[in-house]
Amino acid sequence: MTLIIDNLQHIQKSIQMACQRAGREVSDVTIIAVTKQVSTERAIEALNAGLSHLGENRPEGLLEKHETIENRATWHYIGSMQTRKVRKVIDQIDYLHSLDRISLAEEINKRVNHTVNCFVQVNVSGEESKHGLTPEEVPTFIEQLSNYPHIRVVGLMTMAPNTEDKELIRSVFKKLKKLQLEIASKGYEYAPCTELSMGMSNDYEIAIEEGATFVRIGTALVGSERRDSNEGER
Repeated sequence: MTLIIDNLQHIQKSIQMACQRAGREVSDVTIIAVTKQVSTERAIEALNAGLSHLGENRPEGLLEKHETIENRATWHYIGSMQTRKVRKVIDQIDYLHSLDRISLAEEINKRVNHTVNCFVQVNVSGEESKHGLTPEEVPTFIEQLSNYPHIRVVGLMTMAPNTEDKELIRSVFKKLKKLQLEIASKGYEYAPCTELSMGMSNDYEIAIEEGATFVRIGTALVGSERRDSNEGER
């Protein structure tokens, strides 16, 4: 637990400085502890350290931890979700960070017993390795989501390129912020789009400077107990 407390203190200090540079309130930023590379026991340590939001990118990992932790955490599903696996996890999560196609919206709306807070995933960088809509596709896609009453679009999500080029990273986050403001200005009741899920272990400070309200931090916060993919978090 000392590892997580020490890491959290460092991250909180970095977030505070980033917010000061951007003229923002620290309370505007929520840390999601991405626990996909650690055990249920480590996830519980994160909760005991004062964190309350946990993120997973695979149904199996989420269900395993949810069985023990249940509603002690606010649950975020941050990976790409296969339509055929929606029914397994959709009633266990509070936020989905990867809504990117109508077939997924249809399945969620059919299977869920509550309103799901969704982030529309946008592939701002245009990398073939990343999931998500192009920025140009987003306005029409969100209009179509008015047909699915169990879906609430709380915001947009993206992943910046894994690069040392900070200006490239910043440009991706700037574009998503501009798009978020565009959608929010439309005043859709089902899609307030006030939030931005962007920023991971290596770029969360830049993301906060550019408007992130949710940052997804895994290895820099809870460490790693196994090798895994970096989908949704680094």
